[in-house]
Amino acid sequence: MAVFSQGKYALAISDRSGMAFPYNEMVREWNGAFVHISEYEPKQPQLEPKPTSADPQALQRARPARTEFPTEDFLPENPIVTASNTTLKINFPNGELQVNDHIRLRNVKQPVGGAAISTLELSTTLNGAITDSATTIDLTDGSEFPTSGFIVIEKVNSTTGIYENEVIEYTGRSSNQLTGCTRGTSAPYRGVSPESTVASSHSNLAKVFGSYKVASLNTTQVKGTGQPEFSTQFDGINVTLVNTASSTETGGGLQCTIGPINDRA
Repeated sequence: MAVFSQGKYALAISDRSGMAFPYNEMVREWNGAFVHISEYEPKQPQLEPKPTSADPQALQRARPARTEFPTEDFLPENPIVTASNTTLKINFPNGELQVNDHIRLRNVKQPVGGAAISTLELSTTLNGAITDSATTIDLTDGSEFPTSGFIVIEKVNSTTGIYENEVIEYTGRSSNQLTGCTRGTSAPYRGVSPESTVASSHSNLAKVFGSYKVASLNTTQVKGTGQPEFSTQFDGINVTLVNTASSTETGGGLQCTIGPINDRA
């Protein structure tokens, strides 16, 4: 068996620099080069990248994002104001509604200016069952409904108890009959139309609710301490009644609400 010297006094030539160094301070690199310890370079990780698999195509338990439907808001006490005309003023501070939005009033506690609660809430029932493709709809009393706009027919699944309301747009009204109906749609609220509902059949005397279109906004210019000097404060909206209110009055009661025509889309 060969015996080698310890190299205590020997020198070695570096494969990298060509300089002489003490033999005992030499090391072998990953590529076989014999170099001084001060010249040693480890193997770069990029030379042997870790293997990777293909990108995953989907999550095992996906929870996709969804757009939440708008909900109703509480109004201040006695938020409804009538005059002896067809303009109905609704006080809704910071409501941020837009012209041409469609709103529905709920939980009105008392008539205002001669306008009945059913007029303010635009509530009635179907006068006869309808199929999922009917374009003419008969109401029990549609005399206070706008001549065009949106209605929602309330429907609850008898098995699951889940609301399956349908929003319908109509282009004409003759007495208690709505014509030119587009089934399974949605009405804009705060400038955005929620996901469309699904057309379905509805039974006789199913609950029907109408909506008022925002005709104009009520705002106030408020002076601030910085720039711009004035800012716009949203105070409420104006909608149009079908029939003239009989008097000037402020009312409606406590905890009336305002919202989209269908908050269970």
